[in-house]
Amino acid sequence: MALQTPLFRSHVALGAKMVEFAGWQMPLQYRDGVLKEHQVNRQGCSLFDCSHMGEFLIEGDPVACGLDRIVTQAIVAMPLFSCRYGMALNPSGGTLDDLIVYRLGKEKWMVVVNAANITSDRQHFLANLSSGTCFEDVSETTAKLDLQGPLSREVLVRLVPEAGQLAYYTCGEFSLLGERALISRTGYTGELGFELYYPAGKVQALWDEFLTDSRVRPTGLAVRDVLRIEMAYPLYGHELTGEISPVEAGLLAFVDWNKEFIGREALQERQRSDRRRIVHFVSASRRSPRQGHKIFSTEAEFVGEVVSGTFSPALNAGIGIGFVKKEFTEIGKNIIFGEAAGRESAVVTARPFYRRGSLKA
Repeated sequence: MALQTPLFRSHVALGAKMVEFAGWQMPLQYRDGVLKEHQVNRQGCSLFDCSHMGEFLIEGDPVACGLDRIVTQAIVAMPLFSCRYGMALNPSGGTLDDLIVYRLGKEKWMVVVNAANITSDRQHFLANLSSGTCFEDVSETTAKLDLQGPLSREVLVRLVPEAGQLAYYTCGEFSLLGERALISRTGYTGELGFELYYPAGKVQALWDEFLTDSRVRPTGLAVRDVLRIEMAYPLYGHELTGEISPVEAGLLAFVDWNKEFIGREALQERQRSDRRRIVHFVSASRRSPRQGHKIFSTEAEFVGEVVSGTFSPALNAGIGIGFVKKEFTEIGKNIIFGEAAGRESAVVTARPFYRRGSLKA
């Protein structure tokens, strides 16, 4: 049976269409529909329930306790109350998960992982952290709300004035409605935004308080996927899996080669040997690529497969992400996507697709 976040009843009361995602009952969209929710995020302020995500607390020196070896990103010299995106790899260089590491103290860390991978990630961390390291999985007791959009700062400072000073990819601990909240200037939409970690048993009051602001609208998974594809952000299970490496996914910027990490040697070998790479493309029409669609050269040669696709309201066109033979990733190259019943022309483009966001405003 699918799990429910603490806000399940609120989603139903707001008319959300509920679906199963990563083992959780989650709102796909609300009464206004996807196009309206997209407009709200790009112009106003969206409120997402992301309480399905996982959170691990770890205490210890990052090298001595083994945390530095588990993740690909550079964390040893991270400033206090900063955040960094990266990955945990398997010994073959595939991606176990993509994650964000938060430094909350000199030897205090929080790692945020994907909902579908909480159990496997917990096992991986416990197997690779040094004996005696303090590790706590606080996923069940931690709720997560994402406040995203160009007006999100104005909305947040009404309740937490000090949070308005947060710089991009930093975080802080604040008092919010009488409870301790960890708030970070991060997000998954390409807009100015904040992610709030809050006691699960108290999050209903915070959700309700945000929705008293007329500028805020609840937003579901459907538009969240559109927004992240417009930004070409990876989604685990699509652009990243246990078989897909950061090399193929174009994410080597989040790999620190100046340290040892699980999968390092295999990843170096895959830099030399992997034949496919990620590609981003825009349809010649409003027709949307879909996961599983084939990608062909203009000579109808099969060259790859779509892993994510959608109609982009921002571009008024279909956009897609896939993996293809390396020689078909050149910007401006013409390709074709679809199935035997119908195919559409497209052009390879740089990422992100959407470049007008308020991300670092």
